[in-house]
Amino acid sequence: MTRPAGAFALQALLWTAAASAAAQPPITGVVSPPLSPRNASYAIDARLDVPSRTIAGSELITWRNITAQPATELQFHLYWNAWKSERTTFMRERALAGSDDGRARTDDDWARMDVTSIRLVAPASAGVSDLGPARRFIQPDDGNQEDETVMAVALPQPVPPGGAVAVEVKWSAHVPRTFARTGAVGNFFFIAQWFPKLGVLENGGWNCHQFHASTEFFSDYGTYDVLLTVPSGWVVGATGVERDRRVNPDKTTTYRYYQDDVHDFAWTTSPDYVEETARFEDPKLPSVAMRLLIQPEHAGQAARHFDATRTALKYYGDWFGPYPYGHITIVDPAWQSGAGGMEYPTLFTAGTRWLSPADVASPEEVIVHEAGHQFWYGIVGNNEFEDAWMDEGFNTFSTARAIAQVYEPHYYAQRYFGGFIPFVFRDIPLRRETDGNVLAFYRRAAKSDAESTPSFRYFPSSGTGITYGKTALWLNTMERWLGWPALQRIMSGYFEHWKFRHPKPDDFFTAAAAVAGRDAHGFFDQVYRSSNVFDYGVGGLQSEREGGHYRTTVVVRRYGEAIFPVDVLVTFESGEQVTEHWDGRDRWKAYAFDRGAPALSAVVDPNHVLLLDVQTTNNSATLAPEGRRAATRWAARWLTWLEDSLLDWSALV
Repeated sequence: MTRPAGAFALQALLWTAAASAAAQPPITGVVSPPLSPRNASYAIDARLDVPSRTIAGSELITWRNITAQPATELQFHLYWNAWKSERTTFMRERALAGSDDGRARTDDDWARMDVTSIRLVAPASAGVSDLGPARRFIQPDDGNQEDETVMAVALPQPVPPGGAVAVEVKWSAHVPRTFARTGAVGNFFFIAQWFPKLGVLENGGWNCHQFHASTEFFSDYGTYDVLLTVPSGWVVGATGVERDRRVNPDKTTTYRYYQDDVHDFAWTTSPDYVEETARFEDPKLPSVAMRLLIQPEHAGQAARHFDATRTALKYYGDWFGPYPYGHITIVDPAWQSGAGGMEYPTLFTAGTRWLSPADVASPEEVIVHEAGHQFWYGIVGNNEFEDAWMDEGFNTFSTARAIAQVYEPHYYAQRYFGGFIPFVFRDIPLRRETDGNVLAFYRRAAKSDAESTPSFRYFPSSGTGITYGKTALWLNTMERWLGWPALQRIMSGYFEHWKFRHPKPDDFFTAAAAVAGRDAHGFFDQVYRSSNVFDYGVGGLQSEREGGHYRTTVVVRRYGEAIFPVDVLVTFESGEQVTEHWDGRDRWKAYAFDRGAPALSAVVDPNHVLLLDVQTTNNSATLAPEGRRAATRWAARWLTWLEDSLLDWSALV
């Protein structure tokens, strides 16, 4: 179903007019109001050639300048050029992080994206149509001349605020052996970040970063109208809904997918998919049609995929705001495809195994997490290059909370024989409060970078610990500090105000401070603007008889640089307990008590409010008599150490 000659030009004029009209009030009963600015829209026509693993594409981009400054050029992401050679910025950072798989790559394993033409379609008054001579590669982040992931194109005349242009781009691309969840293995293709895509123009200029190994993406919202031509008989899944399909004489089929109010488009195709459908229904939320493309060997797990997706849609919808699109596609990627666990608008990839015990939350955790990204990434359009924690960290926190509603307790499992055979340790329940992966990631990266550092500048191996782990832990700390009702109001209010927009960190901090009713800015200074760590402990505990009573002294210490108020709980042999509230500012503080019984123990942060504490084994001390109590004390310490070690180790596998 190719577009006829001249259709692009006609559509460009229509879309340019529509772009200007998008900001006008809708006609009641005729059209629904746009959810987003729709200032960057794409009509794409792409053909996949399977034997050569190439895509030939053309696109019409209609872009409207919604900033207060004129645009003298356009800047495009050419993401697949990140996998063109070992010398790109992406590959150099990957090697620095030690995450390269060491595989010897053939020429066919690499990717490339070659723009063959770029032409200004509208406005006609510009006087110049061929923009090819005005294009150049730029490296705004590191100056690496070997990196061709950003292309700048000078315009013959500036686009004023509120003005619009339509640009036709033609390109060809080679599909790689999978990098960063994108590529092909055998007859499985997962295609993401696959077309020349505009960056985001802000009042300070173009926000169009090179493709980095540890960060993801950022783009404007618009309408996507996409034609995909693939071999007949192959199943296609994509962002949006299928509007049409046509079987062609050359044994190919062209699918048309369409979606409003999204900032990206991804798709997949394979002859092996088994297609299943179901619905999400909830009396308080909009219904959602769910489509699952699952590998044949995993077909028996279809219900688990649907149930986990329902969990995300229900709890995220209840807590933050409803999912607005009415449909969602779940993709079970092929074995060893490297495409699992990734989010795209209205579509995400999961990831399961042939044997998946029912009392282990796998694949449920990855499904809830990736479905949850429809909210913290899809609907709230954070800048993943600069502030990746605003979606990954928020979503890690939200995932754990949603999993706790449905799947706790679930159990730790270790896989053997190349990962095929799981052994479930049913004496090691995994709960939200003891999420070892989050703790382990954070502890390894706690001092490596301040979270306020732009995410693409994090040391490559530390991004996970800061972006995912640290953010989830400080959100959990806020929940325990302020209470869930207050945090829920913060997050839902922030979600409602900033959906289909591009918030900055201070936008969340302002929303939080307004609801918190206390000085939350000092907390954000600690967790966001600093790489200081929290570490409180009991530095000393003594209880000595003085006449007819016991004099007990408790010394508590602040070993880390970061400051947070903590409670100190002292328990006496009589059963009496005393709680002191310490502001945590001094390096140490001594408490003295006169009681008729000696102290039994002292604990800092007994309710585990401060989940960011990097060393919890020093949080308590005991004066229990030797013998059974001493054995219990040392056994508890050893088990705590062992648990932390096992969880640290499990995070690596």
